[in-house]
Amino acid sequence: MNSLLRALVALPAIGFLVIGLRWAIDPSSAASDLGMTLLSGVGRSSQIGDVGALFLSMGSMILIALTTGQRSWFYAPALMLSLIAVLRILAWLLHGAALTLDMIILEVIVASLLLLASSRLSRET
Repeated sequence: MNSLLRALVALPAIGFLVIGLRWAIDPSSAASDLGMTLLSGVGRSSQIGDVGALFLSMGSMILIALTTGQRSWFYAPALMLSLIAVLRILAWLLHGAALTLDMIILEVIVASLLLLASSRLSRET
């Protein structure tokens, strides 16, 4: 069971790392894949830096948690994904954004999976 859970947690980690690297290498395609247009000037710098760092950080923290067995590394990406889901809902409710249920559901599932992994895969006592 733990092997399956480790594999399920590793998949989004690798996916996040790939997305983050795409923001560094091919930001136009990375933006398009997320339904965005690539901004210009300072906006582009912020978009590439912030979004790329978000994905690279989440993927790295999950892999660190998997390799060290320290549950605390799962908490930050779980929190980040949960807040992303909440902010997507607020964007829809308050700012006229599209309601992206597919993204929200995926974020909630991965955050829940990380919290489950934090209790099942931890080497901490």
